[in-house]
Amino acid sequence: MTTAATSDRTDVVDVLTADHQEFLGLLARIRASESPEDQKELADVLVAELVRHSVAEETWVYPAMREHLPDGDAKVAHDTEEHEELEVLLRQLEAADPADVEFVTTVARIEEVLRDHVADEESEQFPELRRHVPAEDLRTMARRVEKTKEVAPTRPHPGAPNTRLFHTTVGLGAGMVDRLRDALAHRTTEPDELRGER
Repeated sequence: MTTAATSDRTDVVDVLTADHQEFLGLLARIRASESPEDQKELADVLVAELVRHSVAEETWVYPAMREHLPDGDAKVAHDTEEHEELEVLLRQLEAADPADVEFVTTVARIEEVLRDHVADEESEQFPELRRHVPAEDLRTMARRVEKTKEVAPTRPHPGAPNTRLFHTTVGLGAGMVDRLRDALAHRTTEPDELRGER
């Protein structure tokens, strides 16, 4: 799991922006690879990283957006819809064989939705967070996001609620079960577990 170099000055915007760059880099590597085995391994990491990021964002960032941003409820509703769409696509990607056209089309659709989501956050929402939320709160949120990603689920659960309450109660158990399943299946879920440079 990528973690921004968390220092006293790192805030949640820094952490989430670093995640976005990692996701786009993984997508580029999937498209560039000619090895189905490598594509599957990269896809597994992408799925795990996106799920962890979404859970952390829904747990800590969305409540702050609702509380502090103008039209925060509408922004969170829009972002939650995109997260739900991504969860369905990530489930499809998990099941897809890299040799099939479905894998390629699912990767393309994930990238399309993700780029739209990233553009909204980085051009509008993140600057607003920095304007409306005290800097110390944003730094505290960064630490909470990083800690949440350590225990969050690594697989999509499209039917699950996307709320702080769910993620901090039932979601912890789902995260433990996912990590157990990952270990039993020898599933790669961390960028530093990827074999070699591609």
